[in-house]
Amino acid sequence: MVEQQLDGIPFRLKEPFDFGFVSRWGRIFQVFDDQDSGNICFGTEQNGERFFLKFAGAPTARYQRDPADAVERLRYAAGVYRDLKHPALIELLDTVETEGGFLTVFRWTDGVCMGKQYPESRKQFFTLPMEKREQVFADILDFHLMTAARGYVAVDFYDGSILYDFKQQKTVLCDIDFYQKRPFVNEMGRLWGSSRFMSPEEWEKGAEIDEISNVFLMGSVAFALFGGELDHAREKWMLDDRRYEVALRAVSPLRAQRFASLKELQTAWREERL
Repeated sequence: MVEQQLDGIPFRLKEPFDFGFVSRWGRIFQVFDDQDSGNICFGTEQNGERFFLKFAGAPTARYQRDPADAVERLRYAAGVYRDLKHPALIELLDTVETEGGFLTVFRWTDGVCMGKQYPESRKQFFTLPMEKREQVFADILDFHLMTAARGYVAVDFYDGSILYDFKQQKTVLCDIDFYQKRPFVNEMGRLWGSSRFMSPEEWEKGAEIDEISNVFLMGSVAFALFGGELDHAREKWMLDDRRYEVALRAVSPLRAQRFASLKELQTAWREERL
């Protein structure tokens, strides 16, 4: 393991790597090197504008496969971000092929992350008043309705993909790299993702992952925002009884008992607000 520095910011790699190309996007103010995805990420600033750079190709500290695999995955992900452009999705600005890999450039967000891996950020996220949390859920559901309409299914979406920009009062979604075009069959057994948000199909080799799987995902998000997450007890639910029943139906382990589509789920959820 070696330690490098860029603009005085240290980070770890398995072996040295030339990141000279990063300076095109200004001065680095933050490095995210503790990933197991094969990517290393940088926050940069230039002329008062900030960027989030995600790069694959370097021998990152925790990645156990060939960096070339991470490069192909990030190339694929860039296409997903282009196809699923949405007001709530972090904005992809550019992609660059480099001699040693592949770079994606996003607009920086100061959003606070809901993810459990960031406890201080998560604590701040949950200071959101209930009506703001409800808007976050509406934005997430709207994004996934668009995702379904464009022929994709969500894979590896979890609380770490959900941010809220308090200054702009805006939901920001990120980390959709593993979303898949339909039809998509689970060839792995346990798919990528957090077990707290995964449908039963995402554990079953040979199962199709489809919109009904994503209904389960949206129900899991609802319980994470408004309830006891994996504990579906009514006493931990913060909204009304009828929306509790909507969320509970969405996370049924039996596919036939869930809503048949995200639109059906959205309609039921909105009706419960009357």
